[in-house]
Formats: sequence, C-alpha cells, structure tokens
Amino acid sequence: MDKKAEGVIQIFAAIAIAAAVFYFSDSIASLGSYGYAGAFLIAALSSATILFPAPGWAIVIAMSATLDPVLLGIAAGTGSAIGELTGFLAGDGVRDLVSSRIKETKRIEELVNRYDVAAIFALAFIPNPLFDIAGVIAGGLKIAWWRFLVSCAAGRILRYVLLAAIGGFTLHLLA
Repeated sequence: MDKKAEGVIQIFAAIAIAAAVFYFSDSIASLGSYGYAGAFLIAALSSATILFPAPGWAIVIAMSATLDPVLLGIAAGTGSAIGELTGFLAGDGVRDLVSSRIKETKRIEELVNRYDVAAIFALAFIPNPLFDIAGVIAGGLKIAWWRFLVSCAAGRILRYVLLAAIGGFTLHLLA
C-alpha cells in the first residue's frame, strides 16, 4: 500500500473513532460503575478523540470519592495514553493538514523535535487541549510508538493521580 493511501486510511480511522466516542458519549459516563476498569475505559475513549475534547477527567475526579487515587490515576493515565495513540497513528496523514491550520503546531513541533520524549511527558502531564497535536506531530516525526506511549503514560498517570488525589480530598471536604 502506498503512503498516501495509508495516510488516508489512518485519517479516516481516527475520525471514525472520534465519531464513535461522541455517538456513545452518554454510555461512556456509565462505565464509571466498573471501578478501575471503567476509569481505564473512560480515559481511553475520551483521549481517543482528536482535537475534540471529551471530558473524561471530570468523571475520573468524581470516581475519586470512592476509589484509591493512586490506583485510579494509574488506571486512567494508562487508558488515556492508549487513547492518545489514535492521534499518533494518524500523524502521517494529519500532520500537514493540522500544521497549516493551527499556529501553535510549529512551537509544539520544535519542542517535540528538540526534547523528544521529555516534551511528550511534559505536554501529557500539563492539562492542555493541544496535546492531540503533539501526538499527531510525534507520529509524523516517526518517533517510535512505544517511546511515545511510555512517555505519554508517565505524564498522564502523574496527572491523573494528582487529579484523583485533589478531587478525592475536595469531595470528602464537601461531603
């Protein structure tokens, strides 16, 4: 298969995943009743959308009232990193399209090019809507998928552990 056809297939696969997540978004919230496995799935599905944020983190914070924040953060962070692979896999096909439309992409590309997995870790940790672009850029730059996944998972796990700890503490104060 030639590169253009592969890129088109990757773009359509990413769009199909995003559309499915939005279509089933009401059902996704109900996954919270499955505990840690539910947190994993919620984070994976809400991170699988590209450039259309799905607020899975809010459900994970609500779950922190009854679940251990460290285990919850590990489950949600791992799921979130796996969900981010959609943008990474679509990187070849989407990078040129996105980079010409969003001015911040040049800065993100320079960061990922210069700092590699450290930049991916930092961008995955910091709550920002532009991380999808970092995934697309990392895929387009041909960073090894496992390096992207490990650095993204480390950043997301740390973020979700902190969100769950703060959320659990706050929810217990309000109760």
